[in-house]
Amino acid sequence: MTTPSRRRLMRDFKKLQEDPPAGVSGAPTEDNILVWHAIIFGPQDTPFEDGTFKLTLEFTEEYPNKPPTVKFVSKMFHPNVYADGSICLDILQNRWSPTYDVAAILTSIQSLLDEPNPNSPANSLAAQLYQENRREYEKRVQQIVEQSWLNFAENEGQPEEKPVDAADDGDDPAPSGSGGSGNATGGTGGSIAPSSADS
Repeated sequence: MTTPSRRRLMRDFKKLQEDPPAGVSGAPTEDNILVWHAIIFGPQDTPFEDGTFKLTLEFTEEYPNKPPTVKFVSKMFHPNVYADGSICLDILQNRWSPTYDVAAILTSIQSLLDEPNPNSPANSLAAQLYQENRREYEKRVQQIVEQSWLNFAENEGQPEEKPVDAADDGDDPAPSGSGGSGNATGGTGGSIAPSSADS
């Protein structure tokens, strides 16, 4: 069944494939176009540089009139990211506009990484360190950047090494046919966040 929101998401996906913004990528899951996996690479010349951060975007049938729910799956230390990965960003809340598409959402989050708003903190420790002790803040960010590589490497290797586990999720026939883009956006069903998501 095609609905206006699903047609719009297909357009968003096509645009992302044909004209991808630098440092972000995303794709719907194989069995549900309303649920996407995305990756944001930490912007260059910032403490987040070289980080590979995974996110999920969950849309409703009201998209694009209502924003998706966006969360970091990767561990994140940032003034505007809650402990559960939710993001405090105006365009995802009160300043949403139907003109925003998936590419705009991802690039806005990427910009937020290096341009936090410590006056509206979701993580008060990160906001405090950002304002009062930048060196310690950057040290903590460096830790989550390094952690993002480990988690990324673990997940990338999973389907090939343990096809049994990959099949347990039910809907992901991957490892063979999904090609580079499927794997890069973490199309591995539920196995995206090993243990690091708990803290």
